[in-house]
Amino acid sequence: MLEILKARDFALLFSAQVVALLGTGLMSVALGLLAYDLAGGDAGVVLGTAYAIKMVAYVGLSPVAHAVVARLPRKAVLIGADVVRGGVALCLPFVTEVWQIYILIFVLQAASATFTPTFQAVIPDILTDEARYTRALSLSRLAYDIENVASPALAGLLLLVMPFSALFAGTALGFAASALLVRRATVPPVSEAAGTAPFVTRATAGIRHYLATPRLRGLLALNLGAAASGAFVLVNTVVLVRSGFGMDEAALATAMAAFGAGSMAAALVVPRAVEALGDRPLMIGAGWALGVLTLAAGGWMAGQGLPAWPVFLGLWGMIGALYSAILTPSGRLIRRSGDAAERPGLFTAQFALSHACWLLTYPLAGYAGRVLGMPAAMLILGALALGGVLAARRVWPA
Repeated sequence: MLEILKARDFALLFSAQVVALLGTGLMSVALGLLAYDLAGGDAGVVLGTAYAIKMVAYVGLSPVAHAVVARLPRKAVLIGADVVRGGVALCLPFVTEVWQIYILIFVLQAASATFTPTFQAVIPDILTDEARYTRALSLSRLAYDIENVASPALAGLLLLVMPFSALFAGTALGFAASALLVRRATVPPVSEAAGTAPFVTRATAGIRHYLATPRLRGLLALNLGAAASGAFVLVNTVVLVRSGFGMDEAALATAMAAFGAGSMAAALVVPRAVEALGDRPLMIGAGWALGVLTLAAGGWMAGQGLPAWPVFLGLWGMIGALYSAILTPSGRLIRRSGDAAERPGLFTAQFALSHACWLLTYPLAGYAGRVLGMPAAMLILGALALGGVLAARRVWPA
C-alpha cells in the first residue's frame, strides 16, 4: 500500500491531508470541551447544532463553490481554502458565547466545502490505475482516522500541560503546513471542458448525474446508514463519557481514539476485501452489521445501562470498523461513474449529498439524546441505519 507514496505529487498531497486532519482532530477535541464549558450537560445539543451548521455549509455551498472555482487553478483553490480555515481556527480560542461557535464553524466549513471535493477530484487524475487508486483511498481513509486516533492521543498529552483553548493553535498550524505542501505539489490542471457550461448547469450537473446512476444512488443510501451510527458516536460520546461514566477529558480522547482505531484497522484490509468480494457485497454487508450492532447496543443500554468501560471502547472500535468498510470504497464507485471532466462534479455531488445525510443525523442524535435519553437515541439511529441498507439493496441492483 505504501508503494504509491513513491509518486511524489500524491505523497505531497497525502501529507497535506494528514497534517490538516491532525489539526482538525485537535479542534474536534477542543470544540467538544469548549461546548461542555459553555453549555454543561447540553453540550450534545451544542455540538449537534454546530455539526448541523457544518452540514448546511457542505450541502448548500459545495455545488455553488464547485461552479465558482471550476475555471480557477486547483492549486490556488486548495491553498486559499487552507488559509481561510487556519484563520478561523485562530479565532476560536476567543469565543465566549455559543452563537460565536456557530458563526465560526460556518465560515470554516464553507472553506472545507471548497477544499475537499477539489482535493478528492485531483487524486484520480494523478493515480490513473484503479488498483493504485484503491490503495490511495485506503490511505486517505487512514488519514481521516488520524483525526480519531493520533489527534485525540496528542490532545490528551497536550491537555496535561496546557488549556484546551491552546489546541486551536495546533489546528491553525496544521492548515498552514497543508498549504505549504500543496504549494510544492504539481496539481493537474482542470479539464478543458470544465467551466464552459453556464453557471447553473455547472452547479447542478454533478448531482443530476449522481442521482441518475444506480450504484451512486446505492452509495447515497449507505451513506445515510453510516451517518446514522457515526452521528451518535460523534455527538454523544462527550456526554456519555463526562456525565455517564463521570470521567475526565483524557477519557473522551480515549473513546474517540477507539472509534478511530477500528476505522483504521478496517481501512487496511479494504483493498484486499474489495478484490475478493466486490464493492457491493462488502459495503452492504458492513451496512447490515453496523445497523444491527447499533440497535443491539441501544437495547443493551436501555435494559442494563452503560456497559463496562473496556466493553464500551470495544463497541466504539467495532462501529468505527464497519463505518470505514462502508465509506472507504466510495471513491471507486465515483471514479468509474464518469470521465475526467465529469469526476469533479460527481465528487462534489457525493460531498454534498453524503453530508445531507449528516445534516439529518447530527441534530437527531443531539436532540434525541437530550429529550428521549441515550438508549432511545441509539435505537432510533440504529433503525435508520438499517433503513439505509434496505434502500441501498433496492436501488443498487446486484
